[in-house]
Amino acid sequence: MPRGHGQHDRVEPRASKRDGGSAEAELLARLAGRGRPLLLDGATGSELERAGLATGLPLWSTHALLESPERVGEIHAAYARAGAEIVTANTFRTQRRTLARVGLADQDAPLTQQAVGLARSAMRESPGCDGDRSARDVDGGREHDRQATGRRWVAGSLPPLEDCYRPDLVPEEASLAREHGRQAELLAAAGVDLILIETMNSRREARAAAQAAALTGLPFVVGFVSWTPGQLLSGESFSEAAREVLDLGAASVGVNCVPPASLDASRRKLRTLGVGLLVSPNLGQPDDTTGFRRQDVAGPHGFAEALAPWLDDGASLVGGCCGTTPDHIRALARMLADRAVD
Repeated sequence: MPRGHGQHDRVEPRASKRDGGSAEAELLARLAGRGRPLLLDGATGSELERAGLATGLPLWSTHALLESPERVGEIHAAYARAGAEIVTANTFRTQRRTLARVGLADQDAPLTQQAVGLARSAMRESPGCDGDRSARDVDGGREHDRQATGRRWVAGSLPPLEDCYRPDLVPEEASLAREHGRQAELLAAAGVDLILIETMNSRREARAAAQAAALTGLPFVVGFVSWTPGQLLSGESFSEAAREVLDLGAASVGVNCVPPASLDASRRKLRTLGVGLLVSPNLGQPDDTTGFRRQDVAGPHGFAEALAPWLDDGASLVGGCCGTTPDHIRALARMLADRAVD
């Protein structure tokens, strides 16, 4: 995820209880690695930038919620059409801490609600969401009959409070607990099915975010940033951090917004955990002005192939982070369909 940049107001719980039945049971089972892997969506922020919309920091993709919400919905819908079973609401920078920097601190609840609503509407209105249609894709002249996935889910992004790649900026414990607690409550109140704790660069913040997510009662997963084999950006042990969030209730752990070249080292460390793994790499580099610079270092087919070893080792949630597009997710959908047939 890009570089980015209150007191804790009580958030009212949702009026209706979340579905504790078969939909959630299926989600939890598949996150744990039982059944076919789940297909996550790709980038939102870099897709907005690619479309020519403002993505300057500190707001990053939240600019679009204020200025072009319809475009956010279109991006979600494009990923749904590409085969994504989980679309991530555009809540990456709707926390009060970030919004306060532009004088919008009191907008964290409505903007989070809006972001989740856009994702939910896109999933509901995209072809195949009801599981009663089949999609046909063409890959190199071959047609694949791909049954629509049936159930689909909306994830809420719960990222670091500060810069994704600066563990030295991680706030003190009290702020972590208070602010992640508030944002997790906002996501639950907005109606997400899953909390996606992503781009965690330190064990300390991952722990705080996981504790906050666990208190909502919602399923949650945790994605870390690891560039050096076996280490988080903070220098802490990747394996120990992963085990800690699993002990706190994470349904899956892994990496996100890391370059494809780093994937093998992380996979070797995580596959010994015996749990469903998350993998969602990026294609590009962080940028201090625009947030992220896309680089076409891997076409859709090559991107999908880079994730194949993770599937062999039990990945339960695969997708793309900054720089990826619906074409990359479509290629992953084709690969997953082919593997299911084989």
